[in-house]
Amino acid sequence: MNGTSYENPEELEVNTLENAIYMSMRNDLSFIIDSRLALYEHQSTYNPNLPLRFLMYVANLYSNMTKDRNLYGSRPVKLPAPGFVIFYNGLTEQPDRQIIKLSDVYEVQDREISLELKAVMLNINRGHNERLMSKCKTLKDYSIYVDKVREYTKSMPLEDAVEKAITECIEDDILAEFLRNNRTEAKSVSIFEYDEEKHMRQTKEEGRKEGREEGREEGREEGRKEGEARVNRLIRLLARQDRTEDIVRAASDREWQEKLFKEFGL
Repeated sequence: MNGTSYENPEELEVNTLENAIYMSMRNDLSFIIDSRLALYEHQSTYNPNLPLRFLMYVANLYSNMTKDRNLYGSRPVKLPAPGFVIFYNGLTEQPDRQIIKLSDVYEVQDREISLELKAVMLNINRGHNERLMSKCKTLKDYSIYVDKVREYTKSMPLEDAVEKAITECIEDDILAEFLRNNRTEAKSVSIFEYDEEKHMRQTKEEGRKEGREEGREEGREEGRKEGEARVNRLIRLLARQDRTEDIVRAASDREWQEKLFKEFGL
């Protein structure tokens, strides 16, 4: 991705966060090499909130790195330069490469932006980013495997589709060693991820339908902004009271969300 090459594994420091942020969020992969901090995420759906999540991750990492340093002194505390990458393989068509910015979700768009974070989203679906795929066989093999699973699910049950995809990939030397040594685990994870991806698509579609109904009654755009602002106010109030469990439940339980709206008078 960066046109760089390293041969000494001792230069690599993996520092992936485990349950770093509230709501049990964790980043997929982060590491330091050559004084550069790389944070990677894999997504099967487009998510405009990833820059915000990256901000939380990198703040946590920097905090750990500097906990024994003098942040109040006159000498600058040096930090590894960060880079943020999203590997996308969802079904919604996306370009090979695009930049997603933290400022895109600011409620007020000022001319001068005081805090910005830019994440590069790379489409790793089969047929995209061929130059990158040609330099990383594992990534290319993964895109082929996912494509096979999706194609076979059109004509057979999910479990059979995954089993067929794994068998063919092993025969064709596509992720062969990994799938051969971890067949059961790979099958289970693939089924889980496909079901989760399907659930997220259905949830988004339900949300779009509800939005259209609200839009006809109150005006689509006005209703959407008002609803988002209402939820944001609720989350801030819950966060101030450290009510993490309520935040998690409110994110997926509409009835619980309405109950909390009444509690806070929103």
